[in-house]
Amino acid sequence: MREGWKQVRLNKFVWFQRGFDLPKAKFEEGVIPVYGSTSILGYHNLAKVNAPGIITGRSGTLGVMQYVQEDFWPHNTTLWVKDFKGNDERFAFYLLQCLDFKSFNSGGAVPTLNRNVLNSFVIDLPPLKTQYKIAAILSAYDDLIENNLKRIKLLEEQAQQTYEEWFVRFKFPGYEDVEFDKVSGLPYDWEKVTLEELVSLQQGFALNKKSDHHISKEKTAFPLLKIGDLFNGTETLFVKDTIPKQFLVNENEIIYSRTGQVGHAFMGRKGVIYNNCFRVTANDKIERLLLYYFLISSSIVETAKSLATGSAQPDLNHGAFKSIQINLPPIYIQKKFSIPMEKNLELIYNLQKQNKHLKEARDILLPRLMSGMVDVDGLVVGEVLGMVAEENTKYN
Repeated sequence: MREGWKQVRLNKFVWFQRGFDLPKAKFEEGVIPVYGSTSILGYHNLAKVNAPGIITGRSGTLGVMQYVQEDFWPHNTTLWVKDFKGNDERFAFYLLQCLDFKSFNSGGAVPTLNRNVLNSFVIDLPPLKTQYKIAAILSAYDDLIENNLKRIKLLEEQAQQTYEEWFVRFKFPGYEDVEFDKVSGLPYDWEKVTLEELVSLQQGFALNKKSDHHISKEKTAFPLLKIGDLFNGTETLFVKDTIPKQFLVNENEIIYSRTGQVGHAFMGRKGVIYNNCFRVTANDKIERLLLYYFLISSSIVETAKSLATGSAQPDLNHGAFKSIQINLPPIYIQKKFSIPMEKNLELIYNLQKQNKHLKEARDILLPRLMSGMVDVDGLVVGEVLGMVAEENTKYN
């Protein structure tokens, strides 16, 4: 063990406390986030804990750490750090990510984190000065990732606003000289058609996630594109190249959620479409990017949800999807829209690649820093942060 480091029980490093009960019906309008096991459950008008804070799931999902930089309410399904014992809060967040919380499960069918067992765990603790340096290095990665996510959100919002301006409010280039049909409300050279005339669909692969021989342990294999992973930008299951080729999708293809969280379209992910999704392929009557932004517009998402059947598990079948109507402009207007949107998507893809690279580098570095394998005492933090920023430019 490095000089100045010591072994302590977890309860001598941080002290966890159970969250506070707050039924959904008792949420009062406000801006205070109420944190559950993995995310914000909603907002309330009262904070129970002052920032900064760390929250993890007490019941159900275990081991997901959330670092909070604003006053908050930890729900009773969580544990939150009440006392950092004088340690650096950000360092504590990173160290806790290295622990196997799932091994502390004291529940049965529903995993439960036993605080008494948790607090008996032994950790290697560096001095406070070293904690600051480790936290600064890892925070540099996370700050760049967060900035990239903000840029991605802005680019997506700009693209959606352009779509709404052109194809909902009809303020496309040259609209001032266009005559509108008084009956349909559309420009004369536009038409109202159903998706039946414009797309073909490919159902996803019905994989048995427990026993299927196509499943791979290698992360270099094709990721299985499940709805949850598409939403979260994660990759949790991988498939061998023995999979039938019709289920493979490339980054420029549209994937659509048909069950559960119905009505959401995704693009920019390469892998194998799962059975709860299908691929949507545009024919030569509609530009792919016009179709994509049409599908992700809020009104069409709601339309798709209304067409789904089933209550416990909503399902949108192919026929219902193809019955959705679109106001279709002439192809020359579609192409004018597609050219800047392609550039927009390219910027988004590059930022996503940067984030993937940064996450991989951070995740490799994290356990090495926490074990003392990497000596940070002789490092100048400013120089290290500059190196991290330089890493972020690799995919520009």
